[in-house]
Amino acid sequence: MIYQKTRNTAETQLKIAIADDNSTSNIQTGVGFLDHMLTLFAFHSKLTITIEANGDTEVDDHHVTEDIGIVLGQLLLEMVKSRTAFQRYGVSYIPMDESLARAVVDISGRPYLSFNAELSKEKVGTFDTELVEEFFRALVINARLTTHIDLLRGGNTHHEIEGIFKSFARALKDALSDSDYDGTPSSKGVIE
Repeated sequence: MIYQKTRNTAETQLKIAIADDNSTSNIQTGVGFLDHMLTLFAFHSKLTITIEANGDTEVDDHHVTEDIGIVLGQLLLEMVKSRTAFQRYGVSYIPMDESLARAVVDISGRPYLSFNAELSKEKVGTFDTELVEEFFRALVINARLTTHIDLLRGGNTHHEIEGIFKSFARALKDALSDSDYDGTPSSKGVIE
């Protein structure tokens, strides 16, 4: 099933679709580094992601980055609500050469982000590295996930961020995967 949404504001115009069919993604955000991170996020989560984005990148990349996180989170929430069963939890450690990142995801219905990553530099190319946390905060809140992201070892800033995106993608893939539980994976019987 394909989940899609548009978002048009004075700052950004977005058209985003996701599916869990693991086909070819097409990501055009207008921000080269973000395109790269979202492409590998799609690959490692086994989600198909299509993004057409325009925004006020002449100001900076903040609005496009955050708004993409918002819409991706909303679409993930729709995807979760349509499922009859899923694992709920996912954990992933990803080494990127000298760097090591860990992500832990709980599809809990309770939005919370713990982001512990002291990135080595303030920019990768023209991309402000502080936007990594902004992206994940927007995604996690809108998808209603409990998520812990930790950069355990640093080094090259590109490697640090790539490890973070890949570890989150892998943890999310596991959390979304088919469950051996019948129905909702909660002793309460509900995840809201």
